[in-house]
Amino acid sequence: MSNLPRYLLRNCMLWADRESKLGQIGDITPPVPQAKLEELRNAGMIKPREVSMGFEKLEFSFKMPGLDPQILKLFGLKAGTENLFLITGALVDEDGVEHSAVMTIRGFLKQADPGNWKPGDMAENDYSVSVNYYKLEVDGDELIEMDDFDVKIGGVSQHSGMRNSLLL
Repeated sequence: MSNLPRYLLRNCMLWADRESKLGQIGDITPPVPQAKLEELRNAGMIKPREVSMGFEKLEFSFKMPGLDPQILKLFGLKAGTENLFLITGALVDEDGVEHSAVMTIRGFLKQADPGNWKPGDMAENDYSVSVNYYKLEVDGDELIEMDDFDVKIGGVSQHSGMRNSLLL
C-alpha cells in the first residue's frame, strides 16, 4: 500500500431526474451527515455530556451558470414528489489508481435562486434539495446509506435494535 495521497477528487458531475448535466454544473455541495446532539446533565453529574438524538436533516445544493429549464421544472412539483439525483465523482490516488464514487439522492428541489443578472458577468443559479434518501458508494462498496428510519455504515444498520424494540 502506498503512502501517497489517495481518493483525491479530480472531477464530478450531476444527474438530475435521470438527465446528465455533464459540463453544466459549476459547484456541488453533497449532503453532510451530522449527528443531532443534546446536552444532558442528570442528578449527580458534575458536567454535562452530549447524547445522540439521531441525525440532522440532510440537504444538498448545486450551482449552474446556465438557466436550465429541465431543472426549473423540478421545482414546485406536488408536495411529496421525489426526484432522483446522482452525483458521480472520479477519485484518483497519487500513484494513478482510479476510483468511482457515486452518491444516490432522492428528494425535492426546495429552492431555485436565479442569482443576480448583470450584463458582462456570469450568472450563477443556486439550487437546494431537501434529501429524503442518501447513499454513498466508492468502487461499489456501500459506505453510508440513510433514510428517515435507519442509517447504515458499511452496510451495517446502526438502529436495527431500536427499530426491533418498537415493533410488535
